Amino acid sequence: MHIRIATRRSPLALWQAEFVRAQLLTAHPKLSVTLLPMSTAGDQMLDRRLAPIGGKGLFIKELESAMLRGDADMAVHSMKDMPANMPDGFAVSCLLESHDPRDAFLSVSYSNLNELPLNARVGTASLRRQSQLLATRPDLQILPLRGNVNSRVKKLQDGDYDAIILAASGLDRLDMQSHIRHRFSVDEMLPAVAQGVIGIETLDNSTLDEWLAPLNNEPAARRIRCERAFSNTLGSGCHAPVAGHAIQTGERLNFTGKVLNANGSKILSHSDSASVQHAAELGKRVAQALISQGANTLLEEVGNE
Repeated sequence: MHIRIATRRSPLALWQAEFVRAQLLTAHPKLSVTLLPMSTAGDQMLDRRLAPIGGKGLFIKELESAMLRGDADMAVHSMKDMPANMPDGFAVSCLLESHDPRDAFLSVSYSNLNELPLNARVGTASLRRQSQLLATRPDLQILPLRGNVNSRVKKLQDGDYDAIILAASGLDRLDMQSHIRHRFSVDEMLPAVAQGVIGIETLDNSTLDEWLAPLNNEPAARRIRCERAFSNTLGSGCHAPVAGHAIQTGERLNFTGKVLNANGSKILSHSDSASVQHAAELGKRVAQALISQGANTLLEEVGNE
């Protein structure tokens, strides 16, 4: 059996694809697995914000096209980059163990957000991070930051920013955790939906399920079912100022969801819990509670901006 994995060419994407390859070979030593690195539109258009030009779907369309053409059997993604509603013909067939979901503060001169001087320059491409940063420090200058993890860190080191915010899991995977000055607690900055989880996408009629079954992590799957149901119910894209994180304690999931406006002056938040068997229902319930608080109006305002 030969499996071909489509992946972006960025160092983090290649690390994740190689990790999946290694996991497959450990589970099935006689399997043959090769990578198909590809450059995507999202990787090429680095001079614009993602939302107006198609969102994070720009990072996956080429990989899906490769599967439709029969050039690849699966694609490996950071789940936070995946749309809440999968396009017709595709499915998330496997979710690997969750790693650190938190956001990380990186700076050459400062140890944490509170140490930043007035009007400090902070780089992020995420409206979710921007909103939560400004809710705490409305004086900050939030500047766009695109590119792969390595290039973003280099821009910080070159003095383009006083600090930048990145996903802790990506830095850990690339062995770049030495650049992290502070890992935000989920109370300080609620993570993106599905942050820290690697997912495997296949065609929805794929015959690969039995090969992928040993890699699937049920606690991660429960968390993702909850968080993506939350995002899906809100109808929010992965570039919207929406945050959500589920934590399993025993046989229960505790979930907190937030919707913010762009400058962080308005924050809607709701928390709830349910048994692990009702993960998706929990996510929907929290989203509906936020909708009753006015979340749809807030998201429409952000979209108009």
